[in-house]
Amino acid sequence: MTQWTTRAEAPADRAAIHQINAAAFDTEAEADLVDALRADPDAWIDGLSWVAVALDGTLAAHALLTRCHVEGRPALALAPCATLPVHQRRGAASAAIRAALDAAARMGESLVLVLGHSDYYPRFGFLPASRWGIRAPFEVPDEAMMALVLDSDLPVPSGVIRYAAPFGV
Repeated sequence: MTQWTTRAEAPADRAAIHQINAAAFDTEAEADLVDALRADPDAWIDGLSWVAVALDGTLAAHALLTRCHVEGRPALALAPCATLPVHQRRGAASAAIRAALDAAARMGESLVLVLGHSDYYPRFGFLPASRWGIRAPFEVPDEAMMALVLDSDLPVPSGVIRYAAPFGV
């Protein structure tokens, strides 16, 4: 496993982040989603888009946290997360995700939600969101909709997630 340097996204990173997301998925939909979220002032939070940097200085992976809500209470959505194919399975995305989650905790955020692989996200502390009565606004397997409580001193809202408009749900 490679040691990765992580940092918050800088304006000069936008094209590389688009390229990472376009290369990691079958279509450019996720890359376009990142661009749309960046342009949405209700979704975008400066300091919560993180990259993992390869030894040669190029960007290897990206993780994004944006504003969502659970029954009107603020939360964060972790999506998308992507790694350039040449760097996959080397810990780059994990490093970017951990850095983004740490930044969110430092900013006082209390809840992060992710729709993803139930064999991947629990390594970061995610558990089925149904434990708190949180559910997606569409049908998903229970084990795929997960939550991470960053501040256990705050009450965890329950109810339906409202994603930012660029998600289209």
